[in-house]
Amino acid sequence: MPTIHDVAKHAGVTPTTVSRVLNNRGYISDKTRKKVYSSMEELNYQPNEIARSLKNKQSNIIGLIVPDVSHPFFASFASHIEYFAYEKGMKVLLCNSHLDPIKEKEYIDMMRGNRVDGIIMSSHTLEIEQYQNVQSPIVTFDRQIGDIPFISSDNYMGGKLATELLISKGCRKIAHICGNLQLNLLANERSKAFLDVVNVHNVDHVVIETDMNVFHTREYQQLIRELLLDHPDLDGVFATSDIIAAYVIKECMEMGIHVPDQIKVVGYDDVSVAPWITPSLTTIRQPIEEIGKLSIALLSQQINNEDYIIKNQLDVTLIERASTM
Repeated sequence: MPTIHDVAKHAGVTPTTVSRVLNNRGYISDKTRKKVYSSMEELNYQPNEIARSLKNKQSNIIGLIVPDVSHPFFASFASHIEYFAYEKGMKVLLCNSHLDPIKEKEYIDMMRGNRVDGIIMSSHTLEIEQYQNVQSPIVTFDRQIGDIPFISSDNYMGGKLATELLISKGCRKIAHICGNLQLNLLANERSKAFLDVVNVHNVDHVVIETDMNVFHTREYQQLIRELLLDHPDLDGVFATSDIIAAYVIKECMEMGIHVPDQIKVVGYDDVSVAPWITPSLTTIRQPIEEIGKLSIALLSQQINNEDYIIKNQLDVTLIERASTM
């Protein structure tokens, strides 16, 4: 079995240089890096990751826990996390919690046992104390937990922009469909903004919360159909995800309700399918690429004992398309 010394000899460099390439440390020219990787490939050299992690006290592996990677928002989130982690020389261990607190805790325990360098949390079903007891670098998305650094978009502004747009388009009875507000998430600010705006403008409204598991999309169809039947005078809908908004458009089409002439619809996130829906979906864009990049930066800063900012709130953008025009 070839060793690091064999690779060094084959590439015409020192073993220290090979080690620096493997650990992505210090300056290495592209030419030297390519020579080392070429020698590794020719010799079929496989680094001993366990030995490296014990020696360096770093595994160069981070954990990412998401509610459901099949959801378009979290699929994009995971993709950006992996991209920016790889740029930093790190690999990603991806776990789906499906909002199951037992499963989420098992994943956290597994990551601790396997010496991951840090964890990015975007699934938040556990109690605050359980996160604070992890004793590893953590970054959370959309939940504030003590002094753990967190990232969110400006959820209140997003809710305000969406609701004000519907009112400006002449909507006089607006439904707001959101996740279960018992979950202690910063995304609840979208609902707070909705209520603030409709009350200021004295607009009739109704709020519908989904089940605790907001990713049970099969339940959306019945929930939305009942909403439309119970409130035939609705002329606007603000949904706190594009997927829910897409189901609203689908149900409207099946019930013969024209979007946007009879009901205008606004979603949230600006997932990749939003422009493809017919009619294309007006939505609030979260800066998902920037969120992914900042997540890795905050984790790296903690791992390297650098200064970091705890509260990180990013701007949102209103993207108007055919569903409100």
